[in-house]
Order: sequence, then structure tokens, then C-alpha cells
Amino acid sequence: MGLGACCTGMLMCPMGVAPTPITVLPTSLVMGSAGPMPCISDCVPFLNIIPFGVCKSIANPATAALTAAALGVLTPGPCIPTPAGTWVPMKPTVMGKAGPAVNGDSMLICAYGGVIKFTFPGQATVLI
Repeated sequence: MGLGACCTGMLMCPMGVAPTPITVLPTSLVMGSAGPMPCISDCVPFLNIIPFGVCKSIANPATAALTAAALGVLTPGPCIPTPAGTWVPMKPTVMGKAGPAVNGDSMLICAYGGVIKFTFPGQATVLI
């Protein structure tokens, strides 16, 4: 059982350089103590997942191009979150309209090699 994620939660990718908040629209009809809770389908780039600054992954085409132009010196490119699926809920116990609710232990795999996780789930009182 983990803390339920909420619209005030913060995300981080190890390939990025800055944490970003998760954006949750109230379409799942699951509400936490601090507002709407995300469901597994809430992983749309630039809508739910905001870029993490720049990306250090060489699998990112922009980073690969900049690194090649710098003669092999790793040069981070712009972050473009590219989920390779939906959120992976660790213990799905709460169902919303669009599927299981996401908790603070859930993760999202990026196609460029990052694993997006919560640094703060957004609430500290609701266990799901």
C-alpha cells in the first residue's frame, strides 16, 4: 500500500535535470485529499507529463545529434517525454473511470531509457 498520487505531485526522470509537476485533469473521477488523482492512462506528453528540462539519454535523437556534433562529448538535448506505455501501478487497489489509480510507488517507462517516478506523490494522508 502506498500514498495515493495527486495533482500536486512532483515527478523526476533520471535522464532529466529538473523535477516537474504532474498535471491531472478531473476526468478519472477519483479525488484525493489534495485534488484529482491520476489513473494509469494519465501519461500524455506535454499534457500530463511536462518536460524535465534537458535529456541526458543518448537514445534521445536530439541528444544523439548534439553529442555527434560535439565530437562525442555528451551534450544534453531538449527533453521530450515519450512514454513507452502507461503507468505501472505497483498495487492497484482504487479504480477510476479510466482504470486503476496511480500511487506514489508507480512508475512510467520512457522510450529513451528513463524511468519516471514520483519524488512527492502530492498527498501524505491517503493510502491506496
